[in-house]
Parts: sequence; structure tokens; C-alpha cells
Amino acid sequence: MEIKTVVVGPLGTNCYVLIQNGQCLIVDPGEESQKIKDAVGKNQVVGIIVTHYHFDHIGALEEVKDFYQVPIFDKNNLKEGNHTISSFSFVVIHTPGHKEDSISLLFSNHMFVGDFIFQSSIGRTDLEGGDFSEMKKSIEKIKTYSDDIIIYPGHGPKTTLGEEKRNNMFFR
Repeated sequence: MEIKTVVVGPLGTNCYVLIQNGQCLIVDPGEESQKIKDAVGKNQVVGIIVTHYHFDHIGALEEVKDFYQVPIFDKNNLKEGNHTISSFSFVVIHTPGHKEDSISLLFSNHMFVGDFIFQSSIGRTDLEGGDFSEMKKSIEKIKTYSDDIIIYPGHGPKTTLGEEKRNNMFFR
């Protein structure tokens, strides 16, 4: 699977374009729909996944959905567990804390976490829908996964789960 990171909007939101066998999924189309379309190229979009509904992760959602005429997937229609969308197989993990509708997506050893985890930090819990006690439960859940998983956050550089277990004060 090829992963393209498209940094969009004034908050530098990471939108991810996942490409496999000529098909792609778009994760968190924050803004700047043309940049996202450029990253998609000639690949067939089979769906859009929203990790959580904060404005900086969905600014281009309707425009991209209308352009490609594809479904939107989120916590409302992705139950926790295994899923397949076209040629993509992945695990959905409900990870509330930053927002009550936060989900993380595990494709093999690639985990897309929205604003749940950042390099050496976590998402804010003081915004609407945030809850620090839920965040602590989500962190405990995610700590059970393998250290070699690559974490793709909603902002900033990627990291690994092992690095976060060792260096992120919220994981202690």
C-alpha cells in the first residue's frame, strides 16, 4: 500500500491518500480539495474515512465526496473490528478522548489516528467532545498493539507506537 500525506489548511492537517491496486481511500480531507485530487491522480477513489469531526479534518469533505461520488465512513458506520472496503482490509479501533467520535484505523502495521496521538503528545481533551478519562482508556487500549506500528497523526510527523510507549508522558 502506498501512503501519500497531503498537508492541508492553516492548521497543517494531514490528509492521507492510501493507494492499492489502482484504488484509493482518502482519510480526513481537511481542506484544499485540489491538493487532495492531485494526490489521488488517476486512481479510483472507493471511499472517504473521517477519523473525527473537527473542522480542520472535514473542511473539504463534501466537495471531495461530491466530486468522486463515494461514501463517507466514520464511527457511525464503522463498528470496532475488522472491515473491508474494496481491496482495503483494516481494523477500526474506537479511541474517544480528543472527541467522542474518534476512531483509529489499522492497515497492517500502519495506524491512522486523527488527533488521538501525536509525536510525544496526545490530542487536546478540553475541546468540545473531549474527555481526559476516555483518552486514558483509549491510550491503555492502544498500548496493547505492537511497538512496530507506524502512527500517522492528524498533524505533524509520523512516529511509531514503540516510540510513544517509551517517550510520550501520557503513555506512562
